[in-house]
Amino acid sequence: MTNKIDKIEKKEYENVVELWESSVRATHHFLKEEDIEYFKPQILNTYLDAVELRCIRNNDKKIVGFLGVADQNLEMLFIHPEYRGKRIGKTLLDYSIDHLDVTKVDVNEQNEQAVGFYKHCGFETIKRSELDSSGKPYPTLHMELKK
Repeated sequence: MTNKIDKIEKKEYENVVELWESSVRATHHFLKEEDIEYFKPQILNTYLDAVELRCIRNNDKKIVGFLGVADQNLEMLFIHPEYRGKRIGKTLLDYSIDHLDVTKVDVNEQNEQAVGFYKHCGFETIKRSELDSSGKPYPTLHMELKK
């Protein structure tokens, strides 16, 4: 695997949502089943078109990690559970900072691994919201890249 950054085509959105779901099930243990079912069609039909998407593929050209960026905000970064710990997230994050001007990320406070990852990569919490952007009761940390 080369960890080369690639673009995602619309015809691949179903695969992206499958990856999103397996990643969320492996890391977002605080989410309820109905929340996952609520977000799935939103991601497929709305969120993916609203962001600049990039991915990393394995040797079989299958997407194993992806990110989405809008307005310098990292809106999504998800890695397939079988590929976690292989620097894919770090490679995608670095790319988003260097090429897509990312300076901010919102993270579920309960996703402690992600919070730790972003802190390790130079982000700091500047604000906290009780609700997520959908108004669901999942506290969100608003993090910014330290200058």
